[in-house]
Amino acid sequence: MASEWTHAVRFIAEEDGEAHLGQVDPTKWQDVGLAVSRGQRVDVNLISGSLFNGQITDTVLHIALLLSPIAPEEVPIIRGIGLNYYGHAKEADLPIPDEPMLFIKPRTALIGPSPSLIKIPPFVQDGTSDYEAELAVVLSESGRDIPEASALDYVLGYVCSNDVSSRRQQFKDSQVSFSKGLDSSCPLGPVLVSKRAMTNPDSLRVRALYNGEVVQDFNTRYE
Repeated sequence: MASEWTHAVRFIAEEDGEAHLGQVDPTKWQDVGLAVSRGQRVDVNLISGSLFNGQITDTVLHIALLLSPIAPEEVPIIRGIGLNYYGHAKEADLPIPDEPMLFIKPRTALIGPSPSLIKIPPFVQDGTSDYEAELAVVLSESGRDIPEASALDYVLGYVCSNDVSSRRQQFKDSQVSFSKGLDSSCPLGPVLVSKRAMTNPDSLRVRALYNGEVVQDFNTRYE
């Protein structure tokens, strides 16, 4: 019997040049993005179906190019919460807000992991573009008035992301969605980990490296 995916990637296959979903073996490929960037031939098992109902097959393909694990056309909107990590608030010397600071990014912000390029628009090429390593939560269905105890029932999985911002533009405006919602401002991936395989999303180490230097190193737990 086919099994459900736990570590999904979306990629262009060497074999046919088409986009596919695939299951990565996390015991063999602990860092898929790094392996692909080094020219290693990464094998995956084809996933039949979508992220919402996909099953692992015996068909093996090889990654030519990594894409965002979620296609832009599958994303109605990207929602973010500002200053929700204690460590980031401390880094920015800002107080933890009493109420969540919500912002949005359109689907045009979504791009894949490296080698996808973050393209800074000319009007904000002022040296203030900034990175923020994040743990993104992918929802499996929509809902409202959800009890806190049932919140994780709506989660499909978790994935690395980069919340790219134009800081000078951000502080010009009364809200931050414009400065955070520019095209290609939300790299995502490479691996979407299902909630079944991610038992500790509230206690994960998150790091950002810039030109090989660690520039962010914090934990998702609330401190």
